[in-house]
Amino acid sequence: MPYSAALANPASDKVASLRRLTTRQGRERAGEFVVEGPQAVREIVGHSWHDVKDVYLTDAAAQRWPEIVEVALGHGLHLHSTTPEVMERLSGDAQGVLAVARPTVLGPDDLARTLASARLVAVCEEVRDPGNLGTIIRAADAAGADVVVLTAGSVELRSPKVVRSSAGSLFHLPVVTGVELGDAVATLRSAGLTILAADGGGEHDVETSPLLERPTAWIFGTEAQGLSGRARDLADAVVSVPLRGRAESLNVAMAATVCLYASSRAHAGAAPTGS
Repeated sequence: MPYSAALANPASDKVASLRRLTTRQGRERAGEFVVEGPQAVREIVGHSWHDVKDVYLTDAAAQRWPEIVEVALGHGLHLHSTTPEVMERLSGDAQGVLAVARPTVLGPDDLARTLASARLVAVCEEVRDPGNLGTIIRAADAAGADVVVLTAGSVELRSPKVVRSSAGSLFHLPVVTGVELGDAVATLRSAGLTILAADGGGEHDVETSPLLERPTAWIFGTEAQGLSGRARDLADAVVSVPLRGRAESLNVAMAATVCLYASSRAHAGAAPTGS
């Protein structure tokens, strides 16, 4: 396999510089982030190859997942052979495959552009747990959402746990970060979206509300405090997920999955506009 270079010394300066990308400060200084594991690397080289700087594989991983090598070479990406010792030094979660990428950053000024023809959007209001955020992005992708919006105060989008938890979905749809909630709602509403807030005390039921047939932006709140009063006030309606068993609540990622799929199902069953 044609490698750009080999990486064999776990104590090398190159390995040390790559390890710094596991910290937020290191990522900010380098303007790069790491993508770990065959699933996530397969998706970034397939869908966002223009962001990829380098791909690192052990020989065993290259033989096990030849499609990653084939697609990466097809896009002219730099491949590097690494020893198992180097890969273990770089990441305990990579399974022999790791990529380094320069992120395409979407901020508040990009929101309106990403909403062209959008029918389903997930808005994360200060979601701080990286596993939850990655799972919400994955659920949004699976449910056919068009955009994910993170308000200011949310967890760093490209922390390793967010990237892993998204299972590659981070590279499938636009994620706009750093948006103030009021500005986000105003822009979403201008794009023709109904704003629904997910909360256990909502007056509408996610399973029966006809509101879900409309183009919709869902607001999901923080893990600890849930939806803020401001989000409730800004929303067109507050919608609840019924709890029929003994569970006190759903965590934000589970609730988001239910709500996004409910909207997706309602959109599929709704009559086309103008019919």
